[in-house]
Amino acid sequence: MTESSSHLVPGARVARPGAGAWFVLAVLCFVYVLNFLDRQLLSILAKPIQDDLGVTDGQLGMLGGLYFAAFYCILAIPVGWLADRTNRVRVLSLACALWSAATAACGLSTNYGQLAVSRMAVGVGEAGGVPPSYAIISDYFPSGTRGTALSLFNLGPPIGQALGVAFGASIAAAYSWRDAFIWVGVVGVATAVVVFLFVKEPKKGGLDRLETHPPADAAPVPRAGFWATCKMFFANPVLRGMALACAATQFVTYALLNFATLFLMREKGMTLEQVAVWYALLVLVGTGAGMLVSGRLIDRLAKRSKTAYAWLPAVGLALAAPLFAAFVWAPTWPLALMFLLLPMGLNYFYLSPAVTLVQEEVRPDQRVMSGALLLLVMNLIGLGLGPTYLGAASDWFRASHPDNSLQMALYTLLPFYALAIALFAGLAGKIRRQVGESAR
Repeated sequence: MTESSSHLVPGARVARPGAGAWFVLAVLCFVYVLNFLDRQLLSILAKPIQDDLGVTDGQLGMLGGLYFAAFYCILAIPVGWLADRTNRVRVLSLACALWSAATAACGLSTNYGQLAVSRMAVGVGEAGGVPPSYAIISDYFPSGTRGTALSLFNLGPPIGQALGVAFGASIAAAYSWRDAFIWVGVVGVATAVVVFLFVKEPKKGGLDRLETHPPADAAPVPRAGFWATCKMFFANPVLRGMALACAATQFVTYALLNFATLFLMREKGMTLEQVAVWYALLVLVGTGAGMLVSGRLIDRLAKRSKTAYAWLPAVGLALAAPLFAAFVWAPTWPLALMFLLLPMGLNYFYLSPAVTLVQEEVRPDQRVMSGALLLLVMNLIGLGLGPTYLGAASDWFRASHPDNSLQMALYTLLPFYALAIALFAGLAGKIRRQVGESAR
């Protein structure tokens, strides 16, 4: 039994989300759009940046991977702890302003060193973006609706990437890659002001299904400590297993996201104008559908069996892997995009189940911190190592395959699909055992 489950009463009446909740969800989703747009501009504009600054695939991988993730992942933990104990909305608005200003600074960089420092600063700001949003949404939407709400929030990445592709590629083609960074940064700072002024901090745990008549002598639950929450998270085999399975998945997804545009342009022959239309549509439709479908499915399937939190991502990845291989093999970009459409959605069947499970498993005052710990494991491995590995692999293959080094490197991601599927299958067993123990 989880620490939070002792506070729940099956069948207890739960408040429904009001109109204000949907407004907050829309605002936070837009913040997430900007969060991911800022993060992905580098990969979308990789070709013109390479042409201007002369950076290699390996250096690009470090910029989009290790340099960014080192600050993003590590700082997410103290920021999450701070947000759990203070005003989460103010933490989010300050973080949005910081990463947006750093994004504008990327556009002003004149060499690789300046660009690297600016990307690190983007990581510092984005550390305070997603975990507080998860917790705010969980306190606006009650259990039973959180999967859908969080899946709508998780439309931020596909919308952000699609807008980044369409906007970034169009601006770069018409003007300069620098202008794209600067304008996105300006919009982000304005959005931070909107969050600060118009989003109300909700009561922590206000919509949870608490006991109707708690004992009169019940002792108040102490506020979660930093190390106590860390210990709780990593001692829980389900939470730990979910984080590791998601990390293996993100190793593939972030490696692909950071190099897909460069691969399509350099080795499949797409132009910036074609990328701005066709690849943007593919990302929006494919990934967006994956987020929505997985969120609706997990709200329904988890009522029947909690193991759905693990099996849904596993099945999605098993279906995606052969189509991903076909995308890498395809001799032309239209055929490549056709094969990539379904994997773009199936690759993200893990995110809504993962976030929903973690938010349901922990106490309300541990939600931001637990979300940050989930992201720490996921992103330190997936975001930090995935793009870094793929860029280095492409540089290694360049000597023997100068015309298709990225293609060869992308093929090496297939074993990570198998690893992720195996980890999710193992997680299903852990969830089954946990449910059996709590029923005794």
